[in-house]
Amino acid sequence: MGWRRPLQRTDVTKARTIYLNEPHRNSFCKNSISTAKYSLWSFLPRYLYLQFSKAANAFFLFITILQQIPDVSPTGKYTTLLPLLIILVISGIKEIVEDYVSLLLLNAPNPTALGVNVGDIVKATDGQFLPADVVLISSSQPQATCYVATSNLDGETNLKIRQALLETAEIQTEKQLSSLSGKIECEGPNCHFNNFIGTLYLNGKSPVSIGPDQVLLRGTQLKNTDWIFGIVVYTGFETKFMQNAVQSPLKRSRVEKVTNVQILVLFLMLLVMALVSCVGAAFWNGTYGENTWYIGKKDHTSPSFWFDILMFIILYHNLIPISLLVTLEIVKSIQAMFINWDEDMHYERNDVYAMARTSSLNEELGQVKYLFSDKTGTLTCNIMTFKKCTIAGIIYGDRPCPITESSEFSDPKLLENFEEDHPTKEYIKEFLFLLSVCHTVVPERDGNNISYQASSPDEAALVKGAKKLGFVFTARTPYSVTIEAMGEEFTFQILNVLEFSSNRKRMSVIVRTPTGQLRLYCKGADSVIYERLSEDSLFVKETLTHLESFAREGLRTLCIAYIDLTELEYQQWLAMYEEVCTVVQDRAQSLEHCYDTIEKKFLLLGATAIEDRLQARVPETIANLLKANIRIWLLTGDKEETAVNIAYSCKLLSGHMPHIQLNANSLEATQQMIDQNCQDLGALLGKENDLALIIDGKTLKHALHFEVKKSFLNLALSCRAVLCCRLSPLQKAEIVDLVKSHVRAITLAIGDGANDVGMIQTAHVGVGISGNEGMQATNNSDYAIAQFSHLEKLLLVHGAWSYFRVTKCVLYCFYKNVVLYIIELWFAFVNGFSGQILFERWCISLYNVIFTSLPTITLGIFEQCCSQESLLRYPQLYTISQTGDIFNIKVLWIQCINAFVHSFILFWLPTKMLKHGNSFIVSNICQRACYSVSMMFFFLQFSHLAIWGSILIWLVFFTVYSFFWPTIPISPEMTGQASMVLACPYFWLGFFLVPIVCLIQNVIWKSNTCSRTLLEVVREMESSRGQELDCSGEFEFLLPACSLYALCALTASLCFALAGGYAFSQVEHAVISQEELVRSYDTTKSKTRRTFSTAFSESIFE
Repeated sequence: MGWRRPLQRTDVTKARTIYLNEPHRNSFCKNSISTAKYSLWSFLPRYLYLQFSKAANAFFLFITILQQIPDVSPTGKYTTLLPLLIILVISGIKEIVEDYVSLLLLNAPNPTALGVNVGDIVKATDGQFLPADVVLISSSQPQATCYVATSNLDGETNLKIRQALLETAEIQTEKQLSSLSGKIECEGPNCHFNNFIGTLYLNGKSPVSIGPDQVLLRGTQLKNTDWIFGIVVYTGFETKFMQNAVQSPLKRSRVEKVTNVQILVLFLMLLVMALVSCVGAAFWNGTYGENTWYIGKKDHTSPSFWFDILMFIILYHNLIPISLLVTLEIVKSIQAMFINWDEDMHYERNDVYAMARTSSLNEELGQVKYLFSDKTGTLTCNIMTFKKCTIAGIIYGDRPCPITESSEFSDPKLLENFEEDHPTKEYIKEFLFLLSVCHTVVPERDGNNISYQASSPDEAALVKGAKKLGFVFTARTPYSVTIEAMGEEFTFQILNVLEFSSNRKRMSVIVRTPTGQLRLYCKGADSVIYERLSEDSLFVKETLTHLESFAREGLRTLCIAYIDLTELEYQQWLAMYEEVCTVVQDRAQSLEHCYDTIEKKFLLLGATAIEDRLQARVPETIANLLKANIRIWLLTGDKEETAVNIAYSCKLLSGHMPHIQLNANSLEATQQMIDQNCQDLGALLGKENDLALIIDGKTLKHALHFEVKKSFLNLALSCRAVLCCRLSPLQKAEIVDLVKSHVRAITLAIGDGANDVGMIQTAHVGVGISGNEGMQATNNSDYAIAQFSHLEKLLLVHGAWSYFRVTKCVLYCFYKNVVLYIIELWFAFVNGFSGQILFERWCISLYNVIFTSLPTITLGIFEQCCSQESLLRYPQLYTISQTGDIFNIKVLWIQCINAFVHSFILFWLPTKMLKHGNSFIVSNICQRACYSVSMMFFFLQFSHLAIWGSILIWLVFFTVYSFFWPTIPISPEMTGQASMVLACPYFWLGFFLVPIVCLIQNVIWKSNTCSRTLLEVVREMESSRGQELDCSGEFEFLLPACSLYALCALTASLCFALAGGYAFSQVEHAVISQEELVRSYDTTKSKTRRTFSTAFSESIFE
């Protein structure tokens, strides 16, 4: 984990001993966790580091120090210190408020968990999240099992089964728990979710080993289980979930970094100006110093060179605008409010608005190039629905229906065919019986209502679908299931369960039907079912056509088949099965081979299509983001088949897109596979091609090795879409960091679960979705939204607007200060480089604070590159802000040159006009013209109110200010100026003439622009109101596609076939087999074990 420092990583080799019911002997970390940016002790040093890493703040700190040197500063000692302190205080309050709100949100969901300590015995009930890592003691379920949802950790939708040790399964009463005596010796805290090594020593009993199947991790949710008891083994930062977390970083936007560089450029310009002034002062003093009797110096010797250069640095220091940082804080905060108030990003169902949890990264939203997305709960609703099916060559469910849980499958044609003695009636009947029997679901009755417990959401969807069609699964005993259908009860005897695995891609049950017939029901992927079909099987081609249709829609499909067995066949197979069950070595492989011997010569019934329901407008959102030149990588902890299906559903993958599939078990194999694909791409390597890269977590572990990761990154960047499956939270963060570190592009990570926190914090911008998996992702994000589709407006509209507003605000602040202080340089040529100022001190001080602040803030708040409708209609406009071409060093130099020319006109034109006039009038014409030009430079971009209001403020201030003295002892040199200046015709001539002369060159420059950009075309279209822009022509952003000729050279790892993914998210290799699981339930009996837990009122025993 060298790429990133974790929150608190503990030495994995240090084992621990935990004493039961002896809290005084257990001394480990507390369960309190804070992922806030600051703590009480770290705030000051960390905040000051963050602030003084900004070049502007560091520069003004330097100026403040210089001003404390006696007789150096012509502007006083505190003129920079006071504004700097105000800026730091305002920014500090903003940081504290934002971080404190985050802390409150983080600790709000489960405050009681803070009192849990290592060694405590805790109770959790159905639906609760585990507060710490605990070893399971007992549960309400048969065989002391329980179900947990781990989607917060690994993104998988299926429930996991955990089982307590037989030695503790009967410890259930308060007396038994409080008298429990012994200890647990286990490994130290580590980040491996699937590993745990420990031993339980109960007094008076033999030691018992503890493995990962007995451990419930922090962040998992108890499901389908009334209650459990467990012993806490890890708390706080030592839990496996927190061992996978990384420290919350201090994020700075790219615009801020570029601004720092630009400030350094201005600082160099300031040094040049100071150096020129020093040389000028030396020359003037050497030439005219003897005759300067009017200065009144006793010693006419020239000051030292270093004294002069410090004086001129202080004189010109406001060339770098100190108001810039405060202005940006105000502008960004208001931009964040616009995001929070946006009704288009209001999810009315849950009444959740978008929330900008930080305002520092607003402009970063307009530059995103790589988007890393979680799958479960981010793209999908995490709700499986039975949508369609094909039975005996007839497709059902094609009719449109409202998307509600009550109408998952709606096609009356199926029941009509069943009830009207259609030729396919028997096929329909057998199909629905199979859906009701071939599964591991457990029914629960609550009066007349039946609910289903299932470790696989796909199985639950199929059973619910059969129930809706009249085949209701009502009861399960250890050796039978009961189905109510057609007004009758049918009991199927369960003889054997042939378990699902990723290698088998299917699940079967051998049953004895109510008529006494031996029958094997099987459901699985089309690839494994079709190769086992009998030659007598019907509807093969029709079903395959329907499967392809389902796959194009992104649905998860399962083929449904059966075979009737003879008594002799079954008895022969049963003898083989019982023998294999006693094998010690390679039992799993032997069982799979045994299953294969009976799973053959199937008769096809049809297929099912399950939808992992996408959130609203996900495909459209992804399509628009792709048009905006944003590359999307799907990072999930779920199975490869599931991820591919979702990628097809949301149109991230298309049917004609070739796949590069990386699956290897060693570093050498991974390196060879990646190198081969890179060679096959040839000249296309490094360019975006119409390819999809699919890689799993095991292979990625090797691909991120330092010898391979560069080649892997080059290969991944050459693909239009990248799917990474079976990833741990740490691997997600590593992928994001790999791209962030090696590609000069802005990254954004979006997710909704605790397993997404690492990548959200690692990316330049982290977005959390307020979903069904808690608030961990939201609480650790920079921006929170309720639906993935809201990301479209967040990026394409708010991101683009914020980027344009912030960058123009920065450039405008630079421009107006450069104009003013280069005028001071021109004045130095007139005053003998004496260090005198042209403008009155308070007028200079208020130049940034009042006279030009309103246009600056208005520009930063209301500037729009184009309308919201155009930005959403033409996503290609996003590339303008994405590339950053409108804000870089080149643009700064252009602005500086423009400011230089304007300052030349602003000073010398009034000076020559009034060469023999009053110097006060020259000064005021220069200052007024400077204000006018500064504000009118972006005349078309913001309201007239800001421009003319600022001019009026100046005139009123100037008039009132000239009457202050002697009533108010400030600036006696301003006395009577208003009556002189405002009555002078030369002033009013210069007032209008000088700004016009300055702006003529800008108008000429714009009128001579030959080529039009896409933005200019859209603006013209908006002004004409009615034209439509055809983006299929020269302005369309086209993703380069590799030719068929080039693609045919790729190796066999390229998969051209249309994905026909199968719907299985069943848990594999669990602590208890599926057959043992179904045989442990008898829903016809009263559940005495589940009722006694109500006697407990305490959830924590010490």
